[in-house]
Amino acid sequence: MTLTAEEWTAMLLSLKVAAVAVAFSLPAGLGMAWLLSRKQFWGKSLLNGLVHLPLILPPVVTGYLLLITFGRKGSVGAFLEQAFGLVFSFRWTGAALAAAVMGFPLLVRSIRLSLDAVDRRLEAAAATLGAPPSYVFFTVTLPLILPGIAAGAILAFAKSMGEFGATITFVSNIPGETQTLASAIYTYTQVPGGDVAAMRLTLISIVLSLGALVVSEFLSRRIAARVGAA
Repeated sequence: MTLTAEEWTAMLLSLKVAAVAVAFSLPAGLGMAWLLSRKQFWGKSLLNGLVHLPLILPPVVTGYLLLITFGRKGSVGAFLEQAFGLVFSFRWTGAALAAAVMGFPLLVRSIRLSLDAVDRRLEAAAATLGAPPSYVFFTVTLPLILPGIAAGAILAFAKSMGEFGATITFVSNIPGETQTLASAIYTYTQVPGGDVAAMRLTLISIVLSLGALVVSEFLSRRIAARVGAA
C-alpha cells in the first residue's frame, strides 16, 4: 500500500496530535480520576458529569465551545495569545486540544476503575508503617494502577486518532496544518476519484484502532489479574 505525500502528512499529523493530546491530558486525567475515586465532596456528581460530557454532546458542539473559548476572540484564547503567543484556532495545537478534550473521559474512566479496584488495605498498611500519603501513592497505588493508566492512555490515543467533528469545527481542515486522517478521508470522499485514497486511509485507521483496542483489552486483563493476586 503506497501513500501519497499528502496522505503521509495526514497520518503523521494524526499520530502527532494524538500523542501530544495524551501526553498533556494524562497528568490531569490521573488527578481527576484520583479525586473522583478517593474524595467525597459537594458537587462530585456534577463534576463527574462534566468530565464525561464530551462523550454525550455532539462533537460539533464541543468543537464550537472550544472555538468560542480558545479562539483568537475567545476569552481564554485571546489571553493565551497575548501572554504566551499560543494560538489554538486553525492550528495543529488546536487539533491536539480538541483530541485531548474528546479522549479525556475515556482516560479518566479507565484510571478511576483501576483506583476503585485497588485494595485499600494495602495503602492503609503502608500508612501505618509511617509512610506519608505521597510515598504510599507512588510506591503502592501507582504500581497497581499502571496497567489501567496505560489502557486509558491507549483508548484516549485511539479516540484522538479518529476524532473528526470537534476538530474540523475548531481548527477546520487545512492540509499540512490541521488535516488529520479523519478529515483527509472526508475530503477524499468529496472529490471525484478520491475513493481509492479514502479506502487506503480508512484501512490504516481501522488497523490502528483495532491495535489500540487489542492492547487496551490485554492491559485490562492484567489489571484484574494483578489486583486479584495482590
